[in-house]
Amino acid sequence: MALEHADVLRAAHLARLGMDDEEAARYLDDLGRILEMVDQLQALDTQGVAPLAHPLDATQRLRADEVTESDQRETFQRCAPAVENGLYLVPRVVE
Repeated sequence: MALEHADVLRAAHLARLGMDDEEAARYLDDLGRILEMVDQLQALDTQGVAPLAHPLDATQRLRADEVTESDQRETFQRCAPAVENGLYLVPRVVE
């Protein structure tokens, strides 16, 4: 895919980036190399290659799902400006 100077300036405009012509020329070269690499990757035969989420077959250690703090709801609701049936009442912001 051929990338042109105007394409870089348009992408910068859409991303709300201020970019002059000199910067756009540098990015044009960099983006061109990136697109060439993407083309090379698309040319590879990936038939039979299973997709994966992570290159390492690792599992995440999880802590036990146990209660570690006491229920302090009554304490916190006593200092709230407005509470009803265990819920905090707040002013309506959407009409």
